[in-house]
Amino acid sequence: MKLTVCPPAGARGGAFIDPALAAAALSAGPNPLSQRERDVLAAAADGSTIGDIAAALHLSQGTVRNYLSSAIQKTHARNRIEAVRRARTQGWV
Repeated sequence: MKLTVCPPAGARGGAFIDPALAAAALSAGPNPLSQRERDVLAAAADGSTIGDIAAALHLSQGTVRNYLSSAIQKTHARNRIEAVRRARTQGWV
């Protein structure tokens, strides 16, 4: 855990953003994934089956497949494992 000393602006109620965190956020680019696509990718990250994801998120299995397919396309991945990895790398999930 990194402890950061807040500069005077932060002590007066201003905002302080760690420069490294700001740079990472700016380099990630806009998130192309919808909230539901992020939810489904996050649920798929542990290797859950389509049925498990559907039950956990109260969706049909077809809907889960559609969200996964869309997320795979938007991340330019070959499969859902790669889509999860790419989304995590970009800070989207």
